[in-house]
Amino acid sequence: MGGAVIALAVMAAGALGAVTRFVVDGAVKWRWPTVTPWGTFVINVTGSALLGVLAGLVLFHGAPHELQAILGTGFCGGYTTFSTASFEVVRLAENRQRLVAGGYAVITLLASVAACAAGMAAAWTV
Repeated sequence: MGGAVIALAVMAAGALGAVTRFVVDGAVKWRWPTVTPWGTFVINVTGSALLGVLAGLVLFHGAPHELQAILGTGFCGGYTTFSTASFEVVRLAENRQRLVAGGYAVITLLASVAACAAGMAAAWTV
């Protein structure tokens, strides 16, 4: 695949990831309306798991690097939103919910790293 084709595929996958993030976030907010931003949490954890699977497929099974570029950089880059998670932590802290903000930050980080590791482990065993 040529560089221009890969770049276009990354852009298209990024757009699809962003739309998917919007849909998932809306669905989670509708299902569980709360002050805590669970939609962003679900998005970042599932995106980290997918990225772990992709990295594992490339590392352990020789999947094409283009797959990691298109789905990892493109889709997962458009889907995950750690900047929004950071913003939401600050918003919670500003609303005097510092304990919730701190807990949310720590849980998001730990769950995302664990999900990525689990994704890599799953890809390794395939």
